[in-house]
Amino acid sequence: MLPLSLLRASKEHPMLVELKNGDTYNGTLVNCDSYMNINLTKVILTSHDGETFYEMESCYIRGSTIKYLRIDPQVIDKAMEDSSYREGRSGRGRGRGRGRGRGRGRGRGRGRGGNRGRGRGGGAK
Repeated sequence: MLPLSLLRASKEHPMLVELKNGDTYNGTLVNCDSYMNINLTKVILTSHDGETFYEMESCYIRGSTIKYLRIDPQVIDKAMEDSSYREGRSGRGRGRGRGRGRGRGRGRGRGRGGNRGRGRGGGAK
């Protein structure tokens, strides 16, 4: 299971986020993107020294500042079940794939220019 799929599975669930500077955010995950930027609601921010607390309605956290995330174990179990369900399905018939050779390019020696670049001789003049 990929970390991003686990994060997406934990939407609308409480989580703890610790940043690289030591601050911690406790709140409910609203949304996340592929860079692990996250939106939280009903947030309690604890400063890195543990002495100052702030309460916020919502906040945005840039993914590159995150040190770790603590997610509810039931959400992890649910995400594991979902990923095992997806792996059990057949992979055939999904998307357009790349299994049909090299495509339909312009070919060799056809199209504009006639016989240019093929063998000896000056071609038709």
